[in-house]
Amino acid sequence: MPSTGKRVDPAFERDLLHFWALLFQVVLDGEKRLSDMLGQHGLTTPQFYVLKTLIEHDGRLTIGRLAKLHGLTNATMTGLVKRLEVFDPPLVLRETNVEDRRSVYVVLTDAGRERFIGVQTDLMDQLRAVLGLLNADERRSLLFDLTRYVDMLILRA
Repeated sequence: MPSTGKRVDPAFERDLLHFWALLFQVVLDGEKRLSDMLGQHGLTTPQFYVLKTLIEHDGRLTIGRLAKLHGLTNATMTGLVKRLEVFDPPLVLRETNVEDRRSVYVVLTDAGRERFIGVQTDLMDQLRAVLGLLNADERRSLLFDLTRYVDMLILRA
């Protein structure tokens, strides 16, 4: 570790490594569980996130805006959208923007909305089972700590 001129607190360093190990474990487990669940619904994680983003934006966004929100290129997003279009029935449709013919909207279909709700329902059932293992005080403590983490590290970033 490079020297910063500060004294190293061994207890803090142990806590740091412990925190990192736990956080990494939670993220890996969450990704695996999500991937397994999405597979049961015939979706990949990127496909689910596109559906989620469309739900959050009233079911309609340009490919460019979707790509930007996901940190992808337009070409990569176009490929993702094409794979969602080939579902039977299609989960999304593409529409040319009548105001700017160079721009294409991605529109969530009823089938796409239903697929998203199915996944969301299964996710909530899993979370309900996990939180059900805790009593009310433990749930409040966990939620307090997670909220604090998000407030300190994610929302301030």
